[in-house]
Amino acid sequence: MRYQNAKLVLPEPLLQEIQQYVQGSYLYVPKPSASKRKWGDGTDTKQLLRERNQAILQAYRQGTGVKELAEQYFLTRHSIRRIIREQP
Repeated sequence: MRYQNAKLVLPEPLLQEIQQYVQGSYLYVPKPSASKRKWGDGTDTKQLLRERNQAILQAYRQGTGVKELAEQYFLTRHSIRRIIREQP
């Protein structure tokens, strides 16, 4: 996120109104709720995690132990157990 000078972006009356509340500091203006994206929507991270979890489940069903899966995927045993429980 890049900061912008309010003088260059906002109309003078709006800038003066905002200055009644805050001056000389950074102000974050959030996006409207309708334009917010959910976690992972901008990347393929969700898909990669689904594929990883499916691989973990398949390996578990083929006899690989929780401890070995945790070491292989750099996760805790608790995380491996949760992944195994949550997969269809």
